[in-house]
Amino acid sequence: MRLQSDIKVEIRNKIIGGPDFLICVPLVSGESSDLFKEVAAIRQMDPDLLEWRIDGYDHVQDIDTSLDTLAELRTGLDDIPIIVTCRIHSEGGLKKLTSHERQRLLTAAMATGNLDIADIELCNDVHFVQTIMETARKFDVRIILSHHDFKSTPEETFIVDTLFKARDMGADIAKIAVMPQSYQDVLTLLKATLKTREHGLKIPAISISMGPQGALSRIAGGLFGSDVTFASGITPSAPGQVPIKHLRNAMSVLYT
Repeated sequence: MRLQSDIKVEIRNKIIGGPDFLICVPLVSGESSDLFKEVAAIRQMDPDLLEWRIDGYDHVQDIDTSLDTLAELRTGLDDIPIIVTCRIHSEGGLKKLTSHERQRLLTAAMATGNLDIADIELCNDVHFVQTIMETARKFDVRIILSHHDFKSTPEETFIVDTLFKARDMGADIAKIAVMPQSYQDVLTLLKATLKTREHGLKIPAISISMGPQGALSRIAGGLFGSDVTFASGITPSAPGQVPIKHLRNAMSVLYT
């Protein structure tokens, strides 16, 4: 049996932090027509969650168009929970958007009721985070507070502290994704995840070691206390994402 979080986040028909290690698939297409083709294909793969990387959408700076597209996504996805991420450029964002642009877009999106979770980075300024958090509470949207390092894997203590920092700042779900330079780094990520559970991190967490070496964390992370993994559907949004079919087959050996 996998290690679960004490506090569960229940969204639609899914429980984040519950008995299942959930699979999220990102949507990264730039044009609406390609986006909905992507959705149609991914729906056949039966993901637990979908993440719209809206920072990769060609019309992201047009709020009305973005919100219309989000509404269509919500209608077409039935009860699949939707995460909306407008990633800051310094942590892998696909377009350079100002803090004000990202804030306006996310607060407007949350007000529509068409998303379930928003992912924002811990590195954002305090006003940005507070504004997003206040809006999320108002419209019953859950918040992932995240940290990404595409160059290296920090020390175990940094990973542990980062997950607890996200909790202390009010996150519903804490997330960290790092890049290994060795298999030892992958073990560092997994050990740190387990340590956060042993030291009282009660909220759901997502911890990922990226790149080919980190694939193990995407498969086995649920045994160490991570609650969601990311798989590629059509196009990956981060290095090392495993196609959902292969990921599910591998996970079937560990989670029975």
